[in-house]
Amino acid sequence: QVQLVESGGGSVQAGGSLRLSCAASGSIFRINRMGWYRQAPGKQRELVASITSGGNTIYADSMKGRFTISRDNSKSTMFLQMNSLKPEDTAVYYCNFLDIVASKNYWGQGTQVTVSS
Repeated sequence: QVQLVESGGGSVQAGGSLRLSCAASGSIFRINRMGWYRQAPGKQRELVASITSGGNTIYADSMKGRFTISRDNSKSTMFLQMNSLKPEDTAVYYCNFLDIVASKNYWGQGTQVTVSS
């Protein structure tokens, strides 16, 4: 089992920045992928960005150049630096942990990000 705890959400004006953190604990093995997803009201959950334990990253097109995903493997923690935030970035942001070897997926409880115009 893997437990995920997110922090760093909040309210900000358009153009502002926020930094999300996700701390993982439990049965964390070396080969994994962590990611951020978001879900706005009435919309499907979508990928924001992901990063493997080896440091390979993937970003959704609308986040490229504005968001930066990173991780500290020594602390089993992942970060999402969000800059130039837009009202359309308003959503609940979820941390995801994929145990690639066991093919098991874990989710955090979500953290609200609200961007006002």
